Formats: sequence, structure tokens, C-alpha cells
Amino acid sequence: MKSKLTKARTCVYNINYHIVWTVKYRRKILIGDVEQYLKDELQKIAEEKDFIIHAMECDKDHIHLFVSAHPKIAPSYIVKMCKGITGRKLFLQFPDISKKLWKNTLWNSSFYIETIGSTNEENIKRYIENQKMKGE
Repeated sequence: MKSKLTKARTCVYNINYHIVWTVKYRRKILIGDVEQYLKDELQKIAEEKDFIIHAMECDKDHIHLFVSAHPKIAPSYIVKMCKGITGRKLFLQFPDISKKLWKNTLWNSSFYIETIGSTNEENIKRYIENQKMKGE
């Protein structure tokens, strides 16, 4: 696959990340309506914060994202926005979640992130899309 260069006013770039984070205590709550709501909210956040989600999949207790962003957007900022906003909104939308978690903390404090070169893009997309099948 050819790399997808993005042209901005002051630079040309192709920056991609594979990001994974887990539910606190690995509780298996990312199913059904909760999963769909999470995915919808993440897409909204990406649009508002100016990054692109190319692929995303949940496996009950964790989520994988394949993301592209402008060099001015720190990867830690992307994770912070995604985890912070979705955590708050999921507790409001699905109050029963708090019965499985303490202190209104949805996400584990840590996360995994790696940069993805253009040669790996399709492999990472395929890996993320297959996470649902792997967990079943």
C-alpha cells in the first residue's frame, strides 16, 4: 500500500498510531449498546479534535484504534481526550457500569501505543478488525 501523505500548510506528513487501552480491572463491559456508543463517541471526538480513526474494534475489556494525526497533535493528547471524554459520557449514559467499577473510573490509567509505518498500515487495520472474532 502506498503511504498516504497529508499536506498541511507547513508540512507534509504520514503519522499513524496503533493505540490500545483497557477497562479498569479488565471488566467485560464493552458489548452491545455500550460498545456502539463508545465507537460513536470516539468518532465524534476525532472529528472535534482533528484526528482520523481509520479502524477501531472492541473486545469486551479493551479497545484498539488505528489513528492518523497532524504532527502538532501529541499522541498522549489523543489518548487523554478519548479516555477522558468517553469515560465520563459512558458513566452518564449507562449508570449500571458503575456497579462493576469503583470511584467512577472506567479506564485503566495505562495504555499501549506504537507508531505505524506505511508498510504496516494494512496489517494493523486487519489485526484491529479481527480482534472481535479473536475474543469470541
